[in-house]
Amino acid sequence: MDDKKRMEELVKLLSEAAEAYYAKDIEIMSNVTYDALYDELQALEEKTGTVLAGSPTLKVGYEAVDFLPKERHASPMLSLAKTKSREELAEWLGDQEGLLSWKEDGLTVVLTYNGGELIKCVTRGNGEVGEVVTANARTFINLPLHIPFKNELVIRGEAVIGYDDFEKINESIPEEGARYKNPRNLCSGSVRQLDSAVTAQRHVRVMAFSLVSAEGMDFENSMEKQFEFLKEMGFAVVEYEKVNASNVVEAVGGFEQRIVDNDIPSDGLVLAYDDLAYAASLGRTAKFPRGAIAFKWADEMAETTLRSVEWNTSRTGLINPVAVFDTVDLEGTEVSRASLHNISIIKQLKLGIGDRIKVYKANMIIPQISENLTQSGDLPIPAVCPVCGGEARIEKDNDSEVLRCFGTDCPAKQLKAYVHFVERDAMNIEGLSEATIEKLIAAGLIHEFADIYGLADKREALLGLEGFKDKAADKLIAAVEKSRNTSMARVLNAVGIPGIGLANAKLIAAHFDDDAEALKNAAIDELSAIEGVGSVMAEAFYGYMHDEHKKRVFEDLLSKLEIEKTVRDAESQTLSGKTFVITGSLEHFGNRNELKAKIEELGGKVAGSVSKKTECLINNDIASTSGKNKDAKALGIRIITEEEFMEEYLKGQA
Repeated sequence: MDDKKRMEELVKLLSEAAEAYYAKDIEIMSNVTYDALYDELQALEEKTGTVLAGSPTLKVGYEAVDFLPKERHASPMLSLAKTKSREELAEWLGDQEGLLSWKEDGLTVVLTYNGGELIKCVTRGNGEVGEVVTANARTFINLPLHIPFKNELVIRGEAVIGYDDFEKINESIPEEGARYKNPRNLCSGSVRQLDSAVTAQRHVRVMAFSLVSAEGMDFENSMEKQFEFLKEMGFAVVEYEKVNASNVVEAVGGFEQRIVDNDIPSDGLVLAYDDLAYAASLGRTAKFPRGAIAFKWADEMAETTLRSVEWNTSRTGLINPVAVFDTVDLEGTEVSRASLHNISIIKQLKLGIGDRIKVYKANMIIPQISENLTQSGDLPIPAVCPVCGGEARIEKDNDSEVLRCFGTDCPAKQLKAYVHFVERDAMNIEGLSEATIEKLIAAGLIHEFADIYGLADKREALLGLEGFKDKAADKLIAAVEKSRNTSMARVLNAVGIPGIGLANAKLIAAHFDDDAEALKNAAIDELSAIEGVGSVMAEAFYGYMHDEHKKRVFEDLLSKLEIEKTVRDAESQTLSGKTFVITGSLEHFGNRNELKAKIEELGGKVAGSVSKKTECLINNDIASTSGKNKDAKALGIRIITEEEFMEEYLKGQA
């Protein structure tokens, strides 16, 4: 293959891997493989003097995903040039002093303060444009919301989840296959949540690593002075050590010894010049600033033999592979297992039982397979689910291939259905946790949704379960009884009709006036005609109600419930016929779902995107350059703040 074709191939492979990693939190390629391919591409570019359009050596990360407001950074957030040579760090420093610190592995954010208050938090995104996550940042457990400095302050930090918290969160998830792969992915998803309440549960911390600007302050040309100032303001700052060419190698060794006891995930170190003016004078390349460099650990590799692959079915139906190999010693611990994540990685590595493989610990912590020396490529992919024996098929999930169970009665998937059934927007049964549901299924106490409402008659059986005493049993029974009085919309959401969430369920229930018989006999044409439903949801709803088993489950459930008829008098439906779009963070409502529920209660609708039918876009940041703001301006749709919406549309409402 000639150089040009190889470069085209590498650009495609690396771009797909980077998009999956940065924008979708999916790992389709190991770090070691990515670094090796990146270095190969960079070498070919230097050799040929050609850089292809779209080359990852020219850009940082990928475009921010669309579900959060976007904002352009005042200055680009660049990656760092990297080295694995300790001696190169000394050479790089020359006669300068530098600060050596952890390169923490989470999600980079930019924090802006004014008047002593946190006013904005934006993720790194693609380095040029990030996502606004201010409401979520206010839940970071160590972030000061008020500081004594009153002028504008802009800092950069790494949002992280510590290993202790990561392990506690994973321990709360019974199925191994459903657990989070690493703290970085968990943190990225947590920071970019739409509901800040979820972020708050994840114990996200932020560690400051750079001061961008502090209006009116003089730091005597020293980065260390900047860090000292940030500490005085109450920020947690990355652990750092002042070094020079004579002691930087020894300092790197000190950090290496502390990795085992370091709770915060890191993927190396950062060395930056302490002299701010000198660093600024060096400028930047197309991708890297010249005032700092990243050090990545040379991964300790071990060669071993693949003995088997375990397949674990998660509650989502995904069947996750785990490699089992002859035990090796890595970074001072014995390792014999490593997650393979998905089918794409198995195919990429060309795995087969008995193959000689190389394994390492990513960031010196998480076991991974870096290379397959044998590449037999004959690993059998199961055709049946290991839990239920039902059909298992490979399918596409974003940019990777996964194995999924299609068995209709798989216990792992049943658990997911029950977990959804008891959620707040569904039947809202407080205290009926996933772990408890699993016990009830295993004990044969529930076989379908209606059985939950018979638990009062099975109190003695409940008391026989591990962890159940009189008080716990009575509390569960009381929560179940409380949920009997409910709405038809909640029931339609709870039973898990594909594509039908609470908002759509409300539209359908309202159209048929909460009448069960009318719902069961609804025709596709009539369902499709309901504004906001459409043909896909109509067919899914019709299919559910005409599946004899599902229809019976629905009827059995209704027989146990008291359905409260929703009062829909025209006088109260002040927003009838109006469609709104909500974006950005809110101040008066707890989250977007609360505002959405209020709009729907008054007969209005909430859409996910701006169109000609939109009444107005609700966004507290009217000057934002987000996609929704641009769409609204292009279509002549008003953009109003939350307060303006309340004044105009909710005046006089309880």
